[in-house]
Amino acid sequence: MNPTTEEQWRKRYLTHLNKNDSENTFWSLAKLAQDFDFILSEQPFVVRLFLENIMRHAETEGVEFSQNLIKKLTTRSRTMDFEFQFYPGRILMQDYTGVPAIADLAAMRDAIFNAGGDAEKVNPMCQVDLVIDHSVIVDQAGSINAEHHNRQCEMERNRERYQFLKWAQISFSNLTVVPPGKGICHQINLEYLAQVVCEKGGLLYPDTLVGTDSHTTMINGLGVLGWGVGGIEAEAVMLGQPLSLNTPNVVGVQLEGNLCLGVTATDLVLSITEILRNHGVVGKYVEFTGSGISNLSVADRATIANMAPEYGATCALFPIDAKVIEYLTLTNRPASLIKRVYDYAVAQDLFYSTDHEAERAIYSENLTICLNDIVPSIAGPKRPQDRLPLAAIKHKTLEEIELAGRLAIKPDQQQPLVDGDLVIAAITSCTNTSNPQVMLLAGLLAKAAVEKGLTVSPHVKTSLAPGSQVVACYLDNSGLQNYLDQLGFHRIGFGCTTCIGNSGPLNGDLESVIELNNLQVSAVLSGNRNFEGRIHPSVRLNWLASPPLVVAFALAGHTRINFDQDPLGTDKEGNLVFLRDIWPDNTQLQEALLQINQTLYAESYKNILKGDEHWEALSVDSTVCFPWNAESTYIRMPPFVQLNTKPEPIIEAKILAILGDSITTDHISPAGQINPDSPAGKYLLEHRVKIDQFNSYGARRGNHEVMMRGTFANKRLINMMAAPIPGGFTRILNETQRELTQLKLPTPVSIYAASKYYKENNTPLVIFAGKEYGTGSSRDWAAKGCLLLNVKAVIAESFERIHRSNLVGMGIMPLQLLPEMSVDELELIGNESISIECNIDGESLIPDHLMIKIISSPSGQFSSPTTRSVSATLRIDNDRELKYFLANGILPYITKQLINTLK
Repeated sequence: MNPTTEEQWRKRYLTHLNKNDSENTFWSLAKLAQDFDFILSEQPFVVRLFLENIMRHAETEGVEFSQNLIKKLTTRSRTMDFEFQFYPGRILMQDYTGVPAIADLAAMRDAIFNAGGDAEKVNPMCQVDLVIDHSVIVDQAGSINAEHHNRQCEMERNRERYQFLKWAQISFSNLTVVPPGKGICHQINLEYLAQVVCEKGGLLYPDTLVGTDSHTTMINGLGVLGWGVGGIEAEAVMLGQPLSLNTPNVVGVQLEGNLCLGVTATDLVLSITEILRNHGVVGKYVEFTGSGISNLSVADRATIANMAPEYGATCALFPIDAKVIEYLTLTNRPASLIKRVYDYAVAQDLFYSTDHEAERAIYSENLTICLNDIVPSIAGPKRPQDRLPLAAIKHKTLEEIELAGRLAIKPDQQQPLVDGDLVIAAITSCTNTSNPQVMLLAGLLAKAAVEKGLTVSPHVKTSLAPGSQVVACYLDNSGLQNYLDQLGFHRIGFGCTTCIGNSGPLNGDLESVIELNNLQVSAVLSGNRNFEGRIHPSVRLNWLASPPLVVAFALAGHTRINFDQDPLGTDKEGNLVFLRDIWPDNTQLQEALLQINQTLYAESYKNILKGDEHWEALSVDSTVCFPWNAESTYIRMPPFVQLNTKPEPIIEAKILAILGDSITTDHISPAGQINPDSPAGKYLLEHRVKIDQFNSYGARRGNHEVMMRGTFANKRLINMMAAPIPGGFTRILNETQRELTQLKLPTPVSIYAASKYYKENNTPLVIFAGKEYGTGSSRDWAAKGCLLLNVKAVIAESFERIHRSNLVGMGIMPLQLLPEMSVDELELIGNESISIECNIDGESLIPDHLMIKIISSPSGQFSSPTTRSVSATLRIDNDRELKYFLANGILPYITKQLINTLK
């Protein structure tokens, strides 16, 4: 008989790890399987981790409720729809998404104080690690001074933000801030922060987390369950709220074989991204097993797990096995931790061995990928899932040039720049810089190229941004950094740079040449994102590749090349040099890998929380509430904690934008450079900020005035209402404007200006979009910006998981058209009035079909308006989301709870 009381539950399932260990206890999955009559080895590892989480929090959620969840989770089919609560153990943040999250937390303190509560008790309720890694910009590259120069610029631009974060570190408990210049948050998480198995008060439990960056999934390579959520969801977890999850659909991916010589983990992850995107894993949990995983290092696995958002999965979990134990030892984790991980994983049937393949878990879907079939690859020019065999990039580049209405100019013509030329070659991003194999391959390739006498053309901006101090150590110690330097791949800083749009200016003022001639030029980077307008606003063709291939393309100087047939250049004697001539052999690579040892990690992480002289010199006062500066252009009191508001009925709303398929959060959320002519740029100029001090949108995420003006400001955005003009524009189309009849449309205005106009007239706004709306990074500002633009609903053919949740978390209604209806079939012009028929005040607002009433404007002088209704599904997916929505968002909901608790 199953335990029915909390006391019985604890007595039955809380168990000592072993007979000789009287201190450490854990919640036993084996006993749970025995009582609930399921075979533990049949459960995917993801489900086993969820089961442990439910057991551990049964006293919070209720024993009877938890029992029902366990029964539903352990049924073989898991076809029924149900909701369960997941309590992540910690939160990982980077500074772009971390600053607004911490600002919201500070605003909550103000709200609690103003309501007469004890504001000092507003703190994160779980461990929060914030790594400052997104603010370094490649202002200078290709010189020995680049790292120092960029670091100085970073501090000058971000002093105010960093003072705020330093204030937060000393004012909030359970918050750790890693200073700038240490590396990328995901790599630091992999190499240092992650425990795999945690211990608190003698209780052992799996290390689980969520992060405010979508590539938090990188930690899945170490056997740790974690994924990216919006900053809004992270704030809820930070304040003790669980994540509400629906029935987990787990896809098992069986890896077999071994990678061939010359094929890298980057080639593998680009192939996996293509395969899983085509299969369809959006919103699903992917789990890798099979004999092939034993041939992949933890760094290789982390490369694969990192790009889970690119193939659409919630996570991409690898199990704990011997490779994980080896990695924990290599990275200088304490011996006691390593023993704890092994003992716990074995006791909980979480330790994986290919000897147990016969006891394979039962998955909702199964795929097999043979590593031997993977070939050198590249992805682009606009989406990470668009993989090509490396040899095909020449044809694809020429095809893109022709599609743009350009004639492919022969590369031998004497011009400063031609179509297909390479202007950015960046070894960057968490995807690859955690992987010593590909980083050392890049260094060895550079060495061979220098020895042959090959050089890089001056129009190629080269950069190297290591993911951690460890990378710099082994490149320095091996002597390979010297060869990278000779090709212009000097270190430019430690952090996420080109992959997030912090690529800085191109060499030689090439932006003006590109714009003047409308050139289709290329960037090649070892990143995970290449969406339009992301890498650099002047670069239309963006390609993802391994670090050694980044070096190879830099040597070629363009992407109109088939490396199998075309030479990179000529050597000192005038002989043609092909990529195969300088590609390192396996012996060279293995010798280079031997230098990586515990000492490198011990030295790199011994002072991880100590910043440089600029950081240490920052002076802040310890106060309960933050002293907001109303004139600040970086940190402003956020407006999202409004306690006396509630959602209003959406009646006679106007359309702000009509968008197509695959609109990413890069199209929605402000990122990259701030144009002086944009609404955000004009705001900064009005506040006496010099153009060279604009910094990036990401760095100004703590100022809602800037971010609101930058929402939808991406110059590659296509809004059908403003066609054919690209960018963040729309048209104000009123029913009475006869210009529509005469096909003389009103002049386009910025989306911000249109929003301001409609707000002044108390008119709500909606957005229409196609499939996969909101794919990309887990940016809270893609939802926050829409809220401030007065968007009340987004009506799309389908949504990306994180963005849909973030819309709900900001009180915006996500509505999904039924499968038989598309946005194109609605034949919208943009002058329609939209009303959504639902009781927004009552309990009847449940996930169901709602009617969208579309009132079209007169098409002629004597015509009457036409009315039609379209059915859509309300994508508020569970009861907790409904509570957030009815409170007008997560932040007001939690703040009200805190006020009641802390008074």
